[in-house]
Amino acid sequence: MKKLFIITVSLFFCINIFAQKDTTGFVFTTVKENKITSIKNQNRSSTCWAFSGLGFLEAELLRLGKGEHDFAEMFVVYHTMLDRAQNYVRLHGESSYSPGGSFYDALYCWKTYGMVPQSAMNGIMYGDTLHVHNELDKVAGAYVDAIAKGDWKKLTPVWQNGLSAIYDTYLGKLPENFDYNGKKYSPRTFADSFGLNIDDYISLTSYSHHPFYSTFAIEVADNWRMAQSYNLPLDEFMQTIEYAVNQGFTVAWASDVSEIGFTRTGVAVMPDADKGAEITGSDMAHWTGLTAADKKTELTTRPLPEIEVTQALRQKAFDNWESTDDHGMLIYGIANDQNGKPYFLVKNSWGKAGKYDGIWYASKAFVAYKTINIIVHKNSIPKEILKKLGIK
Repeated sequence: MKKLFIITVSLFFCINIFAQKDTTGFVFTTVKENKITSIKNQNRSSTCWAFSGLGFLEAELLRLGKGEHDFAEMFVVYHTMLDRAQNYVRLHGESSYSPGGSFYDALYCWKTYGMVPQSAMNGIMYGDTLHVHNELDKVAGAYVDAIAKGDWKKLTPVWQNGLSAIYDTYLGKLPENFDYNGKKYSPRTFADSFGLNIDDYISLTSYSHHPFYSTFAIEVADNWRMAQSYNLPLDEFMQTIEYAVNQGFTVAWASDVSEIGFTRTGVAVMPDADKGAEITGSDMAHWTGLTAADKKTELTTRPLPEIEVTQALRQKAFDNWESTDDHGMLIYGIANDQNGKPYFLVKNSWGKAGKYDGIWYASKAFVAYKTINIIVHKNSIPKEILKKLGIK
């Protein structure tokens, strides 16, 4: 009996300890989950915009019942960098030529050049199994700078051929024809076979330095095509994201990920770092003695109160360069933590990284504060907001 009592007490103690341990970290329960294709890995390349942009279109085909497909990110990168080089040279180097991009580049590529499957262009010609663009970016950048900033009276008609040769060498030649599922296609006929109307996809943002319900080109270097975004008040912007997900749509999400709350373990939150000791329950002496890395751990390893995000706060962060155009991902669902607080499910392009095998959980506060823009199908926007935007 005594032995049984000891065992019972010990078991209760262990269960209690484990229960407490579970509640100190994040425990997520999926509420809504829309279909997405597999997690990809951009590895050491600045091509998140191509991975997330194509991941969005792949998810659209799943939503429409048109099967699961894997499109070639480097087809988009190749075309985009050649187009960007032409723009850079026309402006004599007075613009941006870098390996970054925007969702619009993926949409523009689909509409203008078509698409190819990954099997037709894997984009790795240098002996690696994953993308490594350090050398490519340096070589292409130096070449384009030599053309754009040289002391030339007149450019030769072949400079673009030289740049194409660089991308041919590293990424492979652009396919002209290929076989897919027993049929022969060109990039144009392949893209057209899916029946997507690229004009149905809308960019939305939320900044007060332009009138709401109008369009403007977001002032970031990678929006070099000057793509237009519809501008919404923050509450309607967030309403649209939630509505889209709940209606079965995914959302291409461009965000700043430099904040302390965007972890490499799979969580994106906005705890109030200025009130770190207070919200973590730490002794002030202990808190002030922590390193920056330790403070980040304290603030991001369990659910904590977050900052209140307002339109003014969001605008300030964009204006003072705290919010920058860092990374493209895909929002595809909603989950709650153990306290019932909602988060967006996010598909990343860093392979099976983090605690959740390549999936991130982003709080509403983080998304409201750090989003640069989103791409959605126009049918995923609430009707009353569509009317205000003048979209039919």
